Amino acid sequence: MTKLSTKHLLGIKDITLADINLILSTAQSFKEVINRPIKKVPSLRDITIANLFFENSTRTKLSFELAEKRLSADVVNFSSSSSSVKKGETLIDTVNNILAMKVDMVVMRHPNPGAAAFLSKHVNAKIINAGDGAHEHPTQALLDAFSIKEKLGNIKGKKIAIVGDILHSRVALSNIFCLQKLGADVMVCGPTTLMPKYISSLGVKVEHNLQKTLEWCDAANMLRIQLERQEIKYFPSLREYTMLFGLNKELLDSLSKKIIIMHPGPINRGVEITSDVADSSQSIILEQVENGVAVRMAVLFLLAGRN
Repeated sequence: MTKLSTKHLLGIKDITLADINLILSTAQSFKEVINRPIKKVPSLRDITIANLFFENSTRTKLSFELAEKRLSADVVNFSSSSSSVKKGETLIDTVNNILAMKVDMVVMRHPNPGAAAFLSKHVNAKIINAGDGAHEHPTQALLDAFSIKEKLGNIKGKKIAIVGDILHSRVALSNIFCLQKLGADVMVCGPTTLMPKYISSLGVKVEHNLQKTLEWCDAANMLRIQLERQEIKYFPSLREYTMLFGLNKELLDSLSKKIIIMHPGPINRGVEITSDVADSSQSIILEQVENGVAVRMAVLFLLAGRN
């Protein structure tokens, strides 16, 4: 297979295992490209891509922008904090104005779940969801899968734990869909108050003890507490959360085996993970960042239909 089964990347739920494997193998080729002295290829030379970020983002936005530039695309950046959206312009108006400028692809992050899917039905451009509320963040799940595969050689049959604020995390949901399609065994761990009600219907194991979770898994993806999405208090204090669900070096070293530590960033050092764990030899957090560019290059390249 050399072509994706879909015109857009709206979520991992909507794509097939063959799509995921194609993206990961294409990303492998692009990873070689970005490690060359000349890191640019002319693959998307005549393609214009608009990055629409209606919500703050540093890493995802930079990663997409770098991927687009490495592929020689023309890039238009739009951030809603300084735009007409503040003056009451609707999502469709904003996008139609951008499309009137003849944009081929739109990378969009939006606080509302389903915004990317809504957009894909109304505008004539390829849409990539860079995060929609607490719903999905497909490229993060793909780069996480790529990073695990690179480190462990395979994902099928591996035990992967996702720890932290599962309720508000689009990374958790996309990761669950992606890892299950690739044949991994998935466990989520965190306070009961931060588990979504539907979690058991996703076929994942649920654990509330961090030590047990870490003894079980081959890789642990530590999520941050998303205080900006929490209208009410889900736990007494950050200090208490850290005592129960924070990963420190002492706990990591006490495990009966070496496991991989991951984090989608930004890290709240000292809350979900201590600095000595984040910077340890078991951490692949910086590899995830590098792999993010290669994976996003692959997604852009494949959606543009370039073979």
